[in-house]
Amino acid sequence: MGGPVGYAISHARLTISVLLFLLVAGFSAYLSIPKEAEPDIQVPIVYVNVTQRGISPEDAERLILRPLETQLKSAANIKEMRSQAFEGGGFVLVEFVAGFDPNRALADVRAKTDMAKKDLPKDADEPIVREVNLSLFPVIVVALGGDVPERTLLRFARQTKTLLEGLPGVLSADLRGARDEAVEIIAEPMLMRSYGINLAELAAAFQSGNALVAAGAIESGSGRFAVKVPSLIETPGDVLRYPIAASGAAVVTLGDVAEVRPTFKDATSITRINGKSAIAVEVVKRTGANLIETVDAVKAAMDGLKPTWPATVQVSFTQDKSKTIRDMLHELQ
Repeated sequence: MGGPVGYAISHARLTISVLLFLLVAGFSAYLSIPKEAEPDIQVPIVYVNVTQRGISPEDAERLILRPLETQLKSAANIKEMRSQAFEGGGFVLVEFVAGFDPNRALADVRAKTDMAKKDLPKDADEPIVREVNLSLFPVIVVALGGDVPERTLLRFARQTKTLLEGLPGVLSADLRGARDEAVEIIAEPMLMRSYGINLAELAAAFQSGNALVAAGAIESGSGRFAVKVPSLIETPGDVLRYPIAASGAAVVTLGDVAEVRPTFKDATSITRINGKSAIAVEVVKRTGANLIETVDAVKAAMDGLKPTWPATVQVSFTQDKSKTIRDMLHELQ
């Protein structure tokens, strides 16, 4: 018997060895290969977003979107550009022609956005330039809720964010529904009048003092030493001790003429789980990381963290993409 079949039969040990090698290599590749339900497709769209607190849609169109559109329209290989203004800002979507270079397009949009900054309002926030990437969508959302104070829940959410971002397969963990902390100052008119201070002077003194001062350095025979001026306000206690007016005999601080209390900024978005207020942590995996292993690592990390919290804190998982992939792999097997 000749040919490949006859050779395989006459060399049975070699044939079995090759078969075992292929089986082991295939099984090893099946375990190690990244498992995805959605391929990493390059979407030819770059997103530019600019926000400004309190600006109306009409003013956002005139003061934010038009300067951006003027600069972005000169970018190369643009197929279409769309923009939309909303309460508090606006965004521009730049779509490029097929076959575009994503790195070059992103760099070009960022350069044009930097050129438009000089024409944007001074109170506008820093423009955000992002490419639309399907791999940057969250693979699982960790929701924290329960009958606990908002400040306590925010502290637990930040603890969760720090823990999850330290996992090998996690790229980022973004908080949703969390309000930024702020300090509220309530001036007492009678006290201000007794010290001869008006509201305009208080605001001007507070604004001019809360700034970073570049004091330089001092050189001596022992070496060069940086000089730091502690002028930035970092804690509520710094606000209470902030000097408003001074004379040869005494110093009037903000705590003498106003009430200072910690609070939160106004909510810009609301997150609810099963109809109750919550804070969500959106977990995004790294490109090429195994989605199932990443999700399992997130759940294991939360299982280890939850016993350190009060029993009233509820942890739930939503938008778990690993369930779909597990079903697809089961059908494939």
